[in-house]
Amino acid sequence: MDNPFFTKKRSIKLHDICDILGVKKLSKNVSFSGISNLIEAKKNDLSFFSSKKYLSDLVNSNSIYIITNENYKKFIPKNKIPLFVNNVLLSVSNVTNYIYPNSLNDDFDQNLSILKKKNKYKKLIFGKNVLIGKKVKIGSNCLIGHNTIIESNVVIGNNCTIGSNVIIKNTLVGNSVKVLDGAIIGKKGFGFFPNDKSNIRYPQIGMVIIKNNVEIGCNNTIDRGSMSNTVIGENTYLDNQVHIAHNVKIGRNCIITGQVGFAGSSIIGDKVMIGGQAGISGHIKVGNNVQIGGGSGIIKNIPDNCKVMGYPAKDIRTFLRDNK
Repeated sequence: MDNPFFTKKRSIKLHDICDILGVKKLSKNVSFSGISNLIEAKKNDLSFFSSKKYLSDLVNSNSIYIITNENYKKFIPKNKIPLFVNNVLLSVSNVTNYIYPNSLNDDFDQNLSILKKKNKYKKLIFGKNVLIGKKVKIGSNCLIGHNTIIESNVVIGNNCTIGSNVIIKNTLVGNSVKVLDGAIIGKKGFGFFPNDKSNIRYPQIGMVIIKNNVEIGCNNTIDRGSMSNTVIGENTYLDNQVHIAHNVKIGRNCIITGQVGFAGSSIIGDKVMIGGQAGISGHIKVGNNVQIGGGSGIIKNIPDNCKVMGYPAKDIRTFLRDNK
């Protein structure tokens, strides 16, 4: 899916990428369409490999040119062309910032205008001081509360209710979605490289995709993706004060209660129920039909059809027996 929120360089040449990476130029100066993760990369996309846990993704990836480290040389398939660097993620950050020159800019949209009574949107009811950016699409029969900001290129489907004091940017919203007061959707995620003098921000070029019939509670924060997209599946309900970090994928028909936190790139299956104040670590996979007790800490993958609780989370029967 093309991302309408970030401008990409028209010409992306391998030799320019080699200059940025500080590696020797290859004989063939091919062109790239962009940069992506191993799973989503197309044949003419640049990609990267930074951990053995993504080995299966590397083998199955459509990408040919891979930014990686010499330590992973033996894992690189013969049909891939490696570009060896010292620090893979920092190098990917520099390349991404080159390809998407405005990817580090998360300032407010300066192309906003106050929504007026006479506007192009069908059967739209809205409150006072609603600000709308350029090329915003809003379906029919929607409601928007007071002091809400919808930034440029955002798409909102039919029959949606957007509360007051909401900020939506870098986001595609489906039909019959409810976003309650104070939610902030589509801001940059918490990705950076620590440095003694000044921390280096990681570009966030993804977006947020909210599927049909989702409810987003009050004061939720949903970060856009960094390299992939953050996705909330159909008919999933989020309680108040839930935080969803970049690249998180939440499945269909999930119930997430108050103050649950999802670290970056965690993947949640369908029909998952999570109790209040639980925490999901980054790059964790939670299967379908899983129930997670309140206050739990998920630090390893959870298979389908499990009930877990505690920190670290364990089978709920074991947890209850150990805590009689």
